[in-house]
Amino acid sequence: MTEVSVVLPTFNEVENIGPLIQALLAHLPDQSEIVVVDDDSPDLTWQRVDEFKQKDHRVRLIRRIGRRGLTSALQEGIKASTGQYIFWMDCDFSQPPELISELFKALSDYDIVVASRYVPGGAEKGHSPLGSILSKLVCLLASLVLSPTIKDYTSGYVGTRKEILLALPLEGDYGEYCIGFLYRAFKKGYRILEIPYTCLPRQSGESKTATNLIGYLKRGRKYILTIIKLRFQG
Repeated sequence: MTEVSVVLPTFNEVENIGPLIQALLAHLPDQSEIVVVDDDSPDLTWQRVDEFKQKDHRVRLIRRIGRRGLTSALQEGIKASTGQYIFWMDCDFSQPPELISELFKALSDYDIVVASRYVPGGAEKGHSPLGSILSKLVCLLASLVLSPTIKDYTSGYVGTRKEILLALPLEGDYGEYCIGFLYRAFKKGYRILEIPYTCLPRQSGESKTATNLIGYLKRGRKYILTIIKLRFQG
């Protein structure tokens, strides 16, 4: 029986995906799998994953042709996963793969674990000064409007039981899915623990997040609308 599944949504991460797979496997229990969901990357990320798949049965590949989007990729990976516990994270080394062992250990006492930039000991160094400020503001707004018990509403490095993800499917098209999932889980009474980490600049490749003010404002608008919607849904 598979104990842990790690879902990795990818698009043009050919330089990062191999080292990340190796790092994760080194810090996961033996009965684990890595499910890479690739949106038919032009840089052939999916081909690199297929090479790993041929050598290690713990690596699985879903190559999506004609389908795009972070949240839908995560949902597809979650449904295909066979693990009792499921994690997901970014694939650019901005989030430390070695932290996953600590996150997994915490699931013996909590329902959901979140790698957090905004609890004591954590830090945001992975984005431009503007991006970092806006990220902090979005999470602060979510804490004020929704629940102050959660600090990093847009973490994107999360672990929980598969049954919880099936009961609370991810919604949205980008990072706003994380706000909705964490708040709905909080409202259901699930125990959530945030473990600090330092978010670093991506190791290689191009960022999928916004890179200028207009882009940040477009993304931020979706986050804010999600926060307002969740608040009035009760």
